[in-house]
Amino acid sequence: MSAISAGDRSTRSHLGAIGFAVCGFTFWVLADTVIKIVGRSALPAYEIIGFLGIFVCGFLAAGVRHGIGALWPTQPRRQTVRSCLDLTNNLCVVVALRHVSLTLFYILIFLAPLCVTFLAAIFLREKIGVRKTLAIVVGFSGVVIAVNPFGSARQGDWIGFGACMVCVACFSVNMVWSRVLTKTETPESLAFSSGVVMAMAGVAGMLWHTVPLNWMMLCGLFAMGAFCAAGSICFFVALKHTSASTVSQYHYTQLVTGALATYLVWRELPTVWMVTGGALIVAAGLYIAMLGSRAR
Repeated sequence: MSAISAGDRSTRSHLGAIGFAVCGFTFWVLADTVIKIVGRSALPAYEIIGFLGIFVCGFLAAGVRHGIGALWPTQPRRQTVRSCLDLTNNLCVVVALRHVSLTLFYILIFLAPLCVTFLAAIFLREKIGVRKTLAIVVGFSGVVIAVNPFGSARQGDWIGFGACMVCVACFSVNMVWSRVLTKTETPESLAFSSGVVMAMAGVAGMLWHTVPLNWMMLCGLFAMGAFCAAGSICFFVALKHTSASTVSQYHYTQLVTGALATYLVWRELPTVWMVTGGALIVAAGLYIAMLGSRAR
């Protein structure tokens, strides 16, 4: 009975982690949608990131249950390194969303689960094998098709594509590194550390040059911070209760929610090349997830 109960608890914990992962990625879609809307203004990227960090820290400090000390990291140096990766990722998100459509943005960053699988093999000693390697190659081929570099119907430019690739690199390393840190850090402290670093970098930039805010911009930044804080907490809770590879596979839910947000807000539909390339990337990622499930 005890073995069955332990198995049931493990299953419930795994399913709960998946639920948190889906919620986290959905909140991030909402945050990215607001970032793209606010990004069309004259606000520089560092000012957007600075206010994002300020609002994230404010929401976390207001919602913490066990005192403000629960937000303090137990390993500040490691947290700082991870938070700098998060800062670079978020800066590139702002830049990318100014140059590519929201749907294409998500298709390109869907390389992250494939990169996580590769990095997990290096840092977490998870086996990769020939079939996973071939799936990764197929996924990268899907990116080339989705971007359609020689076509005339691209929904983006090379600045956006380059920023997306930096996002993929930072997010992939961050996910694997966060999986290690969740053993000693709380989800709230991980999100709070990122917020502090973003706020400090943004304020430093604003000391050099600041664009005045109006009420619409301020409301957008406030909503962006709320969505980002909620997404970060859900994401880190998911990582705490299941593997980085499992969490990364539910990254694909952003294709549906991102495409829906793109259509509702901007009335844009994905091109045939984007759908074809996205299908290859998703298929490669799901195949890797299936192989991982069989191995377990």
